[in-house]
Amino acid sequence: MPARESRVPEGVDVTVPSVARMYDHLLGGKDNFAADREAAAKLVALVPDAQKIARDNRNFLVRSVRFLAEAGISQFIDLGTGIPTSPNVHEIARQVVPGARVVYVDHDPVVLAHSRALLATDDGVVAVKSDFRDSAEVLSDPGLSQLIDFSQPAAVLFLSVLHFIGDEENPGQIVAGFRDLLAPGGYLVISAITSEDLDPATDKGARELYRSARTPAVARSREQIMEFFTGCELEEPGLVSVVDWRPDPGTDTEATRVHMLAGVGRKV
Repeated sequence: MPARESRVPEGVDVTVPSVARMYDHLLGGKDNFAADREAAAKLVALVPDAQKIARDNRNFLVRSVRFLAEAGISQFIDLGTGIPTSPNVHEIARQVVPGARVVYVDHDPVVLAHSRALLATDDGVVAVKSDFRDSAEVLSDPGLSQLIDFSQPAAVLFLSVLHFIGDEENPGQIVAGFRDLLAPGGYLVISAITSEDLDPATDKGARELYRSARTPAVARSREQIMEFFTGCELEEPGLVSVVDWRPDPGTDTEATRVHMLAGVGRKV
């Protein structure tokens, strides 16, 4: 086995692709394995814009976290964080709010190994091993409860993760488990693949591909994604294509054939 794969935590089957490691490969990362690269290559063959979609989502993370920090938010919970890619949430937020506190949540042992090594090295930053599908488990984690004061506004990030939650798992209830705990003035940040203009053959192919990674792939309508923001007021420009959410000068806003919708909602 190649030396790079010997770093895998015990019990991890590297022959099964991982959504997090596929995403890492699409972003040009090195913390992935043969099965992940093969699955990512199949995704690119199916969706030629896949790498741009990943980069567009990453750029949305940067812009949205910076916006929230400038709005005075100093507490962040990043759900399904994936393998660390710089700049990370705490790096972005602390450019504006030096004391910003950030909790990274993921249940993938490879992700956690990297997160704890690379992210949780500063006071006010912690990586929590938990599955965000179970909001009660996440919110009861002592690492999170020591950092996050829910009596004060906080931001919860669901970035490129909700389309990996099947309808039978009730994603609306999952989001509500976090959203309902936010104090007024807190924020919900979401990006998700939409079914708008999605070719049925591409949709079917993506579902079959991600099934090999033991993960559902569910593209949702604009109306379904909007429902996640119940109880929130969307910041301008509303729920838009991820590249159109407050783009920086020089941002490549060219539309992709498959695209994400993104929004930032303020709890009222």
